[in-house]
Amino acid sequence: MQNQDFLYRRKSERALMIIFVTFLGVIWALPIIAAVNKALVFNGWQNFYDVIFGDIGGIQLHSTYINSFIIAAQHAFFVVAVSSLAGYGFAYFDFKYKELFYFVVLMFLAVPATSILVPLFFITKEVGLRDTLLGVSLPEAALTLPFGVLLMRNFADGIPRSFVEAAVIDGASHTQIFWQVFMPISRPAAINLATLSMMWSMQDFLFPSLFLTDPDKTTAAQAVMRFKEYLGATPDDIGRYNASLVLLAVPALIIVVFGLRFITQGLTSGGVKE
Repeated sequence: MQNQDFLYRRKSERALMIIFVTFLGVIWALPIIAAVNKALVFNGWQNFYDVIFGDIGGIQLHSTYINSFIIAAQHAFFVVAVSSLAGYGFAYFDFKYKELFYFVVLMFLAVPATSILVPLFFITKEVGLRDTLLGVSLPEAALTLPFGVLLMRNFADGIPRSFVEAAVIDGASHTQIFWQVFMPISRPAAINLATLSMMWSMQDFLFPSLFLTDPDKTTAAQAVMRFKEYLGATPDDIGRYNASLVLLAVPALIIVVFGLRFITQGLTSGGVKE
């Protein structure tokens, strides 16, 4: 009897959870449905065709995708490379004031991007990175690094020490341990960090607007404002503008969908200690 009651409660809880998740899914889908409906006004799917294959104010949609992807890939590469090395170092090296240095790194999580725009602008200009895609990805990576170090160290602390100790007994150097032990095990956290970095970079409007003035280097996030300047005067233009908003959101959405499994795994990184 108790088993039957337990199974009944489990089924009831499962049904309620399905209803709740479905309700949230419908709520979150409403803005997407509204955006697509607005994009179809007057000319229907022709609006999407015009935006994809047309030239709007000297900007082509596919070029904004390419620029955004290059910046996001550079951003993710720098963040994962430096964060992995720093996370390994903080986890497995013992040196004076280690925890103090780690605390200082975490303090930079509280630094807002707007507070360092002026020095970033002059530094980027002095080193010749103004109007380059690298000049956008490097400042973005610098602001993401504290979070990356936190994530990778937490994951490293959760790796059983016996793995590293066995490698040391076998005569492996720290370089070998890093590449052959640490990185394969921490792959979920690294992919999670790369996915989040790319997603944040795709949505970044501030840094591209500050460092890029060349229309050929316009990113997808920038294109929203650029397109608004040229689309909006007529009803046909309004439909194409809404179509551009939907299309410009596609790259970030694809990254989230394909990286969701790794994001979920990365959120639990370091949750279990040996």
